[in-house]
Amino acid sequence: MPAEDGVTWHKKSEKWRAQVKHRGEQHRLGLHETRDAAEAAVAAFRELHPAKRTRKPDSVRRSHVRCFDERTLVARRAPIVDVMESGVKQLIRLTTASGKQLRCSRDHAILTPDGWRKAGELAVGDSVMSGGTAVRPSEALVPPSLRRGIGVWTSMQRKRLIDELDLCYLCSRTFPREALELDHVVPVSLDLGRALDEENLAPACEPCRAEKGATEQGLAERGGKVALAKADLVVSVVDDGEEMTYDLAVEGPWHNFLADGIVVHNSYNEESGRYRELQPVFYVPGGERRLVQQGRPGKYEFVEGTPEQHKVVTEAMEASYRQSYEQYQAMLAAGVAREVARAVLPVGLFSSMYATCNARSLMHFLSLRTKDERATVPSFPQREIEMVAEKMEAEWAKLMPLTHAAFNAHGRVAP
Repeated sequence: MPAEDGVTWHKKSEKWRAQVKHRGEQHRLGLHETRDAAEAAVAAFRELHPAKRTRKPDSVRRSHVRCFDERTLVARRAPIVDVMESGVKQLIRLTTASGKQLRCSRDHAILTPDGWRKAGELAVGDSVMSGGTAVRPSEALVPPSLRRGIGVWTSMQRKRLIDELDLCYLCSRTFPREALELDHVVPVSLDLGRALDEENLAPACEPCRAEKGATEQGLAERGGKVALAKADLVVSVVDDGEEMTYDLAVEGPWHNFLADGIVVHNSYNEESGRYRELQPVFYVPGGERRLVQQGRPGKYEFVEGTPEQHKVVTEAMEASYRQSYEQYQAMLAAGVAREVARAVLPVGLFSSMYATCNARSLMHFLSLRTKDERATVPSFPQREIEMVAEKMEAEWAKLMPLTHAAFNAHGRVAP
């Protein structure tokens, strides 16, 4: 049985054992009286024998990666907005039937045909999504008259499917209806069968539509083929030592990237005012928001506000938001860095984030951030985070109805 990597307690000698797995070989560094001494021996070895690939975070931040539209699995190009040290972690090496190999930490998320899964949960016989190609359907196969008809039908759905103020599904920014067009998420040239599918239509702003078209042509197309993510069978999963790990933050809307030929998640990403100009989308409580707190500390409740109170809240917030955003814009116009200028923006500014979790983690979150009569353990969350949790729960209920029903039946407590 192979020895563990790092520092372990050797029961027979009652000393700390230091050992390192490096490039497939186990190096025993002796027994030590204290854990600190053993860790120092491991650190000294790693300093003398660095990994094969030297990572340069500053240069990585200026790079682009290939990522994939998770609806269509078509490749596109996305900039890296940050690279962060995630600490020294135990690594595993996955090998696929096509010969691709990926070294990553056990908790890193990997795209599979069934969705995102942690690398440590994968076993031989499972499948992961890896980079591949497919024959690109010719647009010539769609007659011009049919293409015009599809365009007319799409235009007819515009008023019904796009709200007066709506989000671009590609950049998540808010635009008036006249600045948005309906876009085929899966292009007509890739799947003619979805040309008249309303679920394949989403609002998109003109810059994003142009970029999407250029990306599909410039990056995905290779000699009459299109770059796609395809299922690839896992044939080997082995431990591969311990090493400093890094996380990349990739600009959305699809927060994944191709690592050694396999599609992985960038783990977590929140819209950052350091790397992009923040848009003036602010939160103003609706008329249903209870405004008045009553009762003593630790045992209070919120009750309805009066129309006058709602008016004061709305006017005060809107005035504050306008003033702070004007100052933010003034600093940007003067050449001040975004990471400095953003300090004047209030907490009411909307932000977007992407994160991965399993159903059990989501249940823990929902039990803390929703108020429900079925809950065994009562919770009293702030209304704003509860609104987010309710949206998340609604989507989860669609994806996993049986698990969601069991969660409610057992007092909304995670197993």
